[in-house]
Amino acid sequence: MLSLGPFPLPAVLLAFAVVVALLVARQFRPRPGAIATTTSPSSAPAPEVTAGAVLVDMLFIGVVVARVAFVVQWLPEYLADPWSIVRIGDGGFTVWAGLLAGLGWGAWKVRRIPALRMPVSVGAMAGLAVWGGLAGALWLMQQSRVSLPAMDLTTLDGETVQLSAMSDRPMVLNLWATWCPPCRREMPVLSAAQQRHEGVNFVFVNQGEGPDLIRDYLGGEGLALANVLLDPFSSVMHGVGSRGLPTTLFFDGSGKLVDTHMGELSEASLTRKLQALGSSPASTPTLSPEVP
Repeated sequence: MLSLGPFPLPAVLLAFAVVVALLVARQFRPRPGAIATTTSPSSAPAPEVTAGAVLVDMLFIGVVVARVAFVVQWLPEYLADPWSIVRIGDGGFTVWAGLLAGLGWGAWKVRRIPALRMPVSVGAMAGLAVWGGLAGALWLMQQSRVSLPAMDLTTLDGETVQLSAMSDRPMVLNLWATWCPPCRREMPVLSAAQQRHEGVNFVFVNQGEGPDLIRDYLGGEGLALANVLLDPFSSVMHGVGSRGLPTTLFFDGSGKLVDTHMGELSEASLTRKLQALGSSPASTPTLSPEVP
């Protein structure tokens, strides 16, 4: 299962972890009136700060810093398409930077509010434990249950191809359709990556559309793709447990799942995932396109 309805499971797990953190912090909340900050006698009383508000601020700051850190790390790729910086659906986050920023903000926020230290600390630890445990369980489940589908598909020319026969090297399996706006936006990025990474099989499995429509789209966009396959009944999509498009799966040379992504891929996030496959760009692309 890669998604829950239209929502990627990692996002659902994060939301659940936040709810757990807030509920745990609530159990350790101080008695009314116990919260006081260091202020001068002449200053107006500040609004009472709650542990839940601090935890939500920690989450927000952590997410922002994680995104900024990732963008800085892959700045050349983002500068090629500046709008991709705000499309956070590409999954581009530097987790360790976000964790440090969020925890640092929480520590700074409660430094003068002793009554909040316990609920914020316990709530944050509970949320992190739940998030880490569920994320690890999801990864193990995907590793054990999602494999390269062993099914026959057809090329645009009507030839039969079996996906498992293409697993002699790492594979990027992209599920897409021409009616899907994020699929169309990410396709030039995937096309360029296919040209650069000769050691990776990029396979584009169209869900439920015919060859003429696909050819018209590729020709109209000027995309030269190899390994465009037809899946008229969306069998691959159901087989891997995806509930939305685009979905991209990354397999190593033995057909073992390495990573997944539901939603649009930016050049930066795709490059990072390809590095995890051990792929580096070729100096001179020699790919022979299937579609001119």
